[in-house]
Amino acid sequence: MLKPLNPILHSELRLAIMSILIATESADFVYLRTETGATAGNLSVQLDKLQRAGYIEIEKGFNGKLPRTTCSMSDKGREAMREYIDTLQEYLGTAIKSR
Repeated sequence: MLKPLNPILHSELRLAIMSILIATESADFVYLRTETGATAGNLSVQLDKLQRAGYIEIEKGFNGKLPRTTCSMSDKGREAMREYIDTLQEYLGTAIKSR
């Protein structure tokens, strides 16, 4: 039996966010919104879910007078992504073997 995929990461937008963050040290809200094509509201909700899971850290501050939200992946998030990718590879390996 295949291991279940992590439901927190198995969302298109949350997976996109995590994929961006795993390749960068950090990313600000505007960059994430631009890269994912998400609305500000939807991105905020998904970032909150990832933060509550302990997968990302969010830092709020200012760039001059403009508010700035910066996100980075936590160690727990890196491990969750590693497990998610391993599970996907198991799924693909099973699919290839059954052909």
